[in-house]
Amino acid sequence: MDKKTFVNLGRVDQIALGHGRCFVVGGEEIAVFRLRDGKLAAVENRCPHRQGPLSEGLLGSGKVVCPLHGHKFDLASGEGMEKGECVRTFEVREQDGEIILDFSAGG
Repeated sequence: MDKKTFVNLGRVDQIALGHGRCFVVGGEEIAVFRLRDGKLAAVENRCPHRQGPLSEGLLGSGKVVCPLHGHKFDLASGEGMEKGECVRTFEVREQDGEIILDFSAGG
């Protein structure tokens, strides 16, 4: 079984409700979103279409919209709106007001 690697990204209130923020973990850009209901979601930050910064995209209905070309990605599965288009997802949770990201290999 793969060893879990948890990373504390800091206070959850550094991300406004309904917004995202980019964190660099292990040399990778990860977009962490604080949904309007307070839940957290995390995906790789770069859109596979044109490398747009997903952390700056609009959130809605469990999806993020790339700010460059409007491609939508499901925050739970990472699936894009076009066949075969996908971003990596990460497990993330709030613990005692902190953002805890599971950065395990193959996540």
